[in-house]
Amino acid sequence: MSLLDRLSDPGSWQEFYEYKTSLACPKEFERELKAFMDARAYLPVCESIAKGERFPLPRRAVISKLHSQKKRTVYIYPPAENTVLKLLTWLLLRTYDGLFSDGLYSFRPGRSAKDAIRRLTRLPGIRRMYAYKVDISNYFNSIPVQRLLPVLREAVGEDAPLCAFLERLLEEEEVLDGEKRIREQKGIMAGTPLASFYANLYLKELDRYFAERQIPYARYSDDIIVFADSREGTEAYAETIRRFLNEAGLAVNPSKEQYFAPQEGWTFLGFAYKEGEIDIAPVTVAKLKAKMRRKTRALLRWSRRNGVEGEKAAAAFIRIFNRKLLENAGDSELTWSCWFFSVINTTKNLRVIDEYARDCIRTLAVGTRTKARFNLRYDDMKKLGYRNLVHAYYEYIRAEKTQENRRTSQ
Repeated sequence: MSLLDRLSDPGSWQEFYEYKTSLACPKEFERELKAFMDARAYLPVCESIAKGERFPLPRRAVISKLHSQKKRTVYIYPPAENTVLKLLTWLLLRTYDGLFSDGLYSFRPGRSAKDAIRRLTRLPGIRRMYAYKVDISNYFNSIPVQRLLPVLREAVGEDAPLCAFLERLLEEEEVLDGEKRIREQKGIMAGTPLASFYANLYLKELDRYFAERQIPYARYSDDIIVFADSREGTEAYAETIRRFLNEAGLAVNPSKEQYFAPQEGWTFLGFAYKEGEIDIAPVTVAKLKAKMRRKTRALLRWSRRNGVEGEKAAAAFIRIFNRKLLENAGDSELTWSCWFFSVINTTKNLRVIDEYARDCIRTLAVGTRTKARFNLRYDDMKKLGYRNLVHAYYEYIRAEKTQENRRTSQ
């Protein structure tokens, strides 16, 4: 039985639905997925795949990278086909997870970026280790398809229908650019569901190299970090990584290469570690502050243009960031607060964020950044709905300890 046969199985769709809805997926997506399943809208796509018909072309789009003026190219299949490919990717990542080494953390069942940080920070002697971190330049769209295909055949070749279908998608040279059909080198097409499986698969030998030698290492898609007992050791590992990438037709992003000495600590996947302390990385804090700053300016313009009272603008800011930071689907993995609270062991950068948020709220309340903004007291903010991240962190820790005590007593 081919994995493709499971795409028309209602039971597979139900398992996929239960998994997606256990996460912090938007309610709109949940409703759309349920309607798609109930209407058996996947069947025409499955029939087309089974007949070997040409799959619809993906649409090319250029979007701004988050918190940046830089642009990136992504690809989007039509909605029905994209949803079917999401299920196929979910099945692939579970069926072939055994191909991957322990140091890989991206898109894997039961693993996340948080697990990478937890494992790395618990390594014996980590405080005394040097580190090298690197980002692969334009990883998804730069993977040479003709070099990926033999790796794919080795991995899934025993499932001939599946392998043939995946090859057809990868070898398709055309995409839609607006209403035009164009040809371009597009790699594994960032933005498409299957790209996550290919991204894990293509560099599995690099992951295995470090795993077999028991070298402290972690990769999350295009982000890599490796540790050694000396600066020279990290430089040697860096050369190994560059050699692997060069042979794979890839390159490092020079602006994202970093070496860390033990006394400096290191950053990875939004977290910062230094001498036993795990915090939110400075770059993550800076991005959040930039988002708050932009929202403050937008709300100031809105309030002035519409004659809205400052306190209403401040309350709007509070609602927006309470929802973003604290209120996404309860205790889901994807909630910002739970994502960081479950790993960090200090409130230093939470205090920085809290202080900046309060300054934005005061500015909105009085409509200016002059000293007059300090007339809005902390209690006034609480009445508007403000929730302190540091307090929320300690509430989270207490709740976790209570649950742990209950599990222990049982």
